[in-house]
Amino acid sequence: MALSLTDNSKRVFEARYLRRAANREILETPEDLFRRAVARAEGSFPGGRPEPWEEAFFDALAALDFLPNSPTLMNAGTSLGQLSACFVLPVEDSLDGIFDALKHMALIQQSGGGTGFSFSRLRPKDALVASTGGAASGPVSFMSIFDCATDSIKQGGRRRGANMGVLRVDHPEIGRARRCPSPTRRGRASA
Repeated sequence: MALSLTDNSKRVFEARYLRRAANREILETPEDLFRRAVARAEGSFPGGRPEPWEEAFFDALAALDFLPNSPTLMNAGTSLGQLSACFVLPVEDSLDGIFDALKHMALIQQSGGGTGFSFSRLRPKDALVASTGGAASGPVSFMSIFDCATDSIKQGGRRRGANMGVLRVDHPEIGRARRCPSPTRRGRASA
């Protein structure tokens, strides 16, 4: 089956998915990508052979009946081999735990995966930090650090990373945000 892509689709493939040389020259066509994308894994099974599957996978991809996630398109058949799109990482309530999660996020995003976090374990802003006697900066301040790091790391070297951050609705920081006056009510006396 012949691959028929719109001009816009070709631009997206060139910008995000096709392998490149060190000088940024494109090394493959969308057809090459589709041929390397999935069938080679069949050879890793005992008695498995990718050849019978290559054409079936190519036809499904070329017809756009099936398209795998971005990490599969970028990494299948390459040395990275990381095909998963989403990872959920714990964020523990300690500097070591927070920055371990940040390090793991960077490594996952470098290989093309996206990351999700629950910041609900982190103590609220101004809570006591027993080891130092100081005040915690709260989960929102650490969310900013994760966002800045993500902005600096390109997923698979091709696009900005993707994160999902959540905070439980009963976390004290949510209540703090709710208690803030709205911009239209600031400075007004209540009747």
